[in-house]
Amino acid sequence: MPEPLLVAQNLCKTFTSRGRRVTALDDVSLTLAPGETLGLVGASGSGKSTLARVLLRLLPADAGAVRLQGEDWLQLRGRALRRQRRAIQMVFQDPLAAFNPRATIGAVLADPLRIHGLADRAVRPVRVGALLERVGLPAGYAARGVHDVSGGERQRVAIARALAARPSLIVFDEPVSALDQSIRGEILKLIADLQKSEGLSYLFIAHDLAVVRLVSHRVAIMESGRVVETGPTSQIIDSPQSPAGKALVAAVPRLEFPRAQ
Repeated sequence: MPEPLLVAQNLCKTFTSRGRRVTALDDVSLTLAPGETLGLVGASGSGKSTLARVLLRLLPADAGAVRLQGEDWLQLRGRALRRQRRAIQMVFQDPLAAFNPRATIGAVLADPLRIHGLADRAVRPVRVGALLERVGLPAGYAARGVHDVSGGERQRVAIARALAARPSLIVFDEPVSALDQSIRGEILKLIADLQKSEGLSYLFIAHDLAVVRLVSHRVAIMESGRVVETGPTSQIIDSPQSPAGKALVAAVPRLEFPRAQ
């Protein structure tokens, strides 16, 4: 058995809202293997996005530990943190909100190459063109503004930006929920194809089990800041044990979906 790529143990996070303490993460533990997709599912407010931001160190954990590629991820500082940051990237639901609205697509993709020292100035345009082609866009899109392309094309650019850092793990936070149904299938196929060709691991966050079933090897269900059920995708969907899992499965349209291999 290969060593896990990511191990999170007993993560806790609370916020204060209007003088009241809110528990967003309550003793959350999970693992993710190399080349695996873990679907993280739950209703709004269950803690999914907070967990993603803690794993990305966009939010500090109150307690717990995370090991990423064998290193104590939450304790890294300085140069060691900068070196390891490119190993974990994120694709948001709304890529436009994560981009500089005045930037060109070429600039958006060149930034991680520059920040992580992955390409000299002279070769960045070539690398940017190659990244665009990997996600199914023409290299000429580099000259376009991020506002000048469709939502599906922007999500492809967001995926290309994540790939630019040469990560081991990509966190997808509701990556297709804002897209038209026809475009969703194209983006999900792209995500699956890239995993096979690049050997990537994914943490795929969604509230829709029908989408998660398409791409995930395992599923973890969250409720009120806790992981209440986890297991192989077929097991969770065919025979959920937790009340939250049963409610989510009941909401899935009764259609047959291809499952991740």
